[in-house]
Amino acid sequence: MNSSDLILALKAAGEPSRLRMLLLCQGGELTVGEITRILGQSQPRVSRHLKILCDARLLERFRERHSVFYRVPANGPFSALVAQLLASIDPDEAAIEKDADTHRHVLEERVRLAGVEFERDRNWTGSAGSAADEGRIRWAVLNLLGDSPVGRLLDVGTGSGRMLRLLGRRTGEAVGVDISARVLAGARGVIHGAGLRHCTLRQGDMYALPFADAEFDTVTFDEVLSIAERPGLALAEAARVLKPGARILIVDRIAGNSPELDTAGLAAQFANLDMRPLRSVPLRLASATLMVMLVQMSDVRRPAA
Repeated sequence: MNSSDLILALKAAGEPSRLRMLLLCQGGELTVGEITRILGQSQPRVSRHLKILCDARLLERFRERHSVFYRVPANGPFSALVAQLLASIDPDEAAIEKDADTHRHVLEERVRLAGVEFERDRNWTGSAGSAADEGRIRWAVLNLLGDSPVGRLLDVGTGSGRMLRLLGRRTGEAVGVDISARVLAGARGVIHGAGLRHCTLRQGDMYALPFADAEFDTVTFDEVLSIAERPGLALAEAARVLKPGARILIVDRIAGNSPELDTAGLAAQFANLDMRPLRSVPLRLASATLMVMLVQMSDVRRPAA
């Protein structure tokens, strides 16, 4: 970084309200309205401060329908500087302690609303209808991945965020994508309520993922492909955003749902995308039989057609 960028960043951080905003957004993505509520300041004032922080690249922003979210980027040019500055703040300082308390209430409200949203559509919680079934899925996923690093994680069709909750503590950065803003609102409450502040939720289409090529080390599909209209295209998009040698973890009802998802169809899909199956585990749950499958990309990326 050059000295002018560093000076701009330090000036942006060196204001009491903006420093408090950085501390809040380090704890996970927040909307302007949530930050306004926590700080007790007017929305125009909060918006001006947020713009300064974004211009200095201390925060990043993204839009989800009618809401704009702000967060400290996991791998931004000043991420290490922000972490060092915020670690020096006394958490017992009166204003900081008050912010943290209100922040907790905001997250608790998210969790409460998440429960309401997921109750409206139980399909979002997947096939695991009991703690025992959840435990079987957890065992199978962790058994297949072993001790190897998860790296940067993308959960496609995240739904209730089960894979983010399961693998989030094994990665420094994770993104859950879903087409439904209502689903994301519920998942965001669950994920951030679990303290997974480095996990972010984004609205996006699994057939046109909003990411550049070769950005991720692991992609997960948790009961998504069997209900997708074009599972082959979803797999192709996952392959596009994966780094060479990276992996896809699939949890789903494989047999008989679609010609693209039976044994022969999957083999053809994997071969066409330069993937090779590594291991798989069948799981018989109370409500369904699932297959948990780990697939690896080729170490050499095929040139685009």
